Amino acid sequence: MTKPRVLISDSLSKTAVKIFEDAGVDVDFLPDVGKDKDKLHQIIGQYDGLAIRSATKVTEKIINAAENLKVVGRAGIGVDNVDIPAASRKGIIVMNTPFGNSITTAEHAISLMMAVARQLPAADASTQQGKWEKSKFMGVELTNKVLGLIGCGNIGSIVADRAKGLKMKVIAFDPFLSVERAAELQIEKVELDELFARVDFISLHTPLTDKTRNIIDAAALAKMKPGVRIINCARGGLVVEADLAEAIKSGQVAGVGFDVFEVEPAVNSPLFGLPNVVCTPHLGASTTEAQENVAIQVAEQMADYLVNGAVSNALNMPSITAEEAPKLTPFVKLAEVLGSFAGQLTESPIKEVEILFDGHVAGMNTKALTSAALAGLLRPLVSVVNMVSAPVMIKERGIKLSEVTRDKSGVFDGYIKVSVVTENQTRSVAGTVFSDGKPRFIQIKGINMEAEAGRYMLYTTNNDVPGIIGMLGTTLGKAKVNIANFHLGRGSEGGDAIALLYLDAPMPQDVLSIVAAQPEIEQAKSLEFDL
Repeated sequence: MTKPRVLISDSLSKTAVKIFEDAGVDVDFLPDVGKDKDKLHQIIGQYDGLAIRSATKVTEKIINAAENLKVVGRAGIGVDNVDIPAASRKGIIVMNTPFGNSITTAEHAISLMMAVARQLPAADASTQQGKWEKSKFMGVELTNKVLGLIGCGNIGSIVADRAKGLKMKVIAFDPFLSVERAAELQIEKVELDELFARVDFISLHTPLTDKTRNIIDAAALAKMKPGVRIINCARGGLVVEADLAEAIKSGQVAGVGFDVFEVEPAVNSPLFGLPNVVCTPHLGASTTEAQENVAIQVAEQMADYLVNGAVSNALNMPSITAEEAPKLTPFVKLAEVLGSFAGQLTESPIKEVEILFDGHVAGMNTKALTSAALAGLLRPLVSVVNMVSAPVMIKERGIKLSEVTRDKSGVFDGYIKVSVVTENQTRSVAGTVFSDGKPRFIQIKGINMEAEAGRYMLYTTNNDVPGIIGMLGTTLGKAKVNIANFHLGRGSEGGDAIALLYLDAPMPQDVLSIVAAQPEIEQAKSLEFDL
């Protein structure tokens, strides 16, 4: 039997090489290849696995040339340099190593905060030039200052802990942070505008998503107190650098510490050359300990998959052992779809999640099923989440999780039900898998119906009155939106009713707005599932 072959194309601890070799995997350690796109394109077809850090860009072109590639392993958490949709289409698993560098990144944020507070880089440069400019570098203390965290997940909570040790008052904006979790961290949960108005320092620890992109722009900066200092060790694109540069020039912002930039490598940022701006080249994860940790993790994960077929920390498929796969995989997909359904419909902070396993499903690996449901729930709201990180994210945000198993209680041999409690409502959706292995909805909002999950769907709720079917058909028909199938359900005659429409393509936003504006419709939501 031919040994699997792995290419390490970035600088990675050589401990990873030994782990691969001990597992029976042939490995080529070529840490400069990742910077040579042509060379990588030329040789990638020889390998079953590709282990990378951030320098290698796994583009669609590279993926298309990777005829034998089965897995890409990122030593670190960020996968901005991997085209995950292209990898998924090619059947290539993309793994990362969540949490291996959380402490390192948090410490870097604190280091930048201190450097900005005391103008250390500029003072160092001045002193080494033979100057003695004590009066020029007047700093500020961190003690008793208000630190505002934008994002309080794994890294943000570590920063909060360290900042509390420095006697700072910590407030945080994070839609997923519960009041209970905030109390546990001894911090105060606030809305974003309140954070802007109160803080002396801001530190960003949120993923880059459509909702967080440019979260600090000119309008946000104008809401802050003069003299605020801003730290970003999360992702470039969270802050509009040109707007921040203007705020520094005007004196609105007194200092900036940036480890990440809108364009990387950053060679011409508007922030460069401005007073009390401390910049580092994406060093958040760059410590000996962190790099050793993530190198070991990525090698172990990739070897386990290539040799044993086990999948862990995958971003584009569930984590399942090789032995469980045949029976469990369809129900993992079902759990993910049910979670995704609830997540796409949930617009207010989640307080509780309950996952019910009924019948023979209760005897399966419910931990994997719960993780899949939570990953599906969070994925519409968080850019990077998988079956391993999802339960941790739920716990960090103080969301109460309940798992219930019970014997067969209905007409189905086994099913899964996901219930989500927010500040405004409780939403539930249940489903099962038939012999064809496809996930099906069997109950939504307490209304029984049997409907297969589709790639693109329109979900509506309304009172059970005549004319709904005609209105939906006419509205979508006029907009040239093709309906592939249609399912209806109702609680009682004249009561609550729901509709699921199967579409050939994503629902256009303007058409969705027209549907939602109809007096008969209570809610209309475009849904998309990874099937």
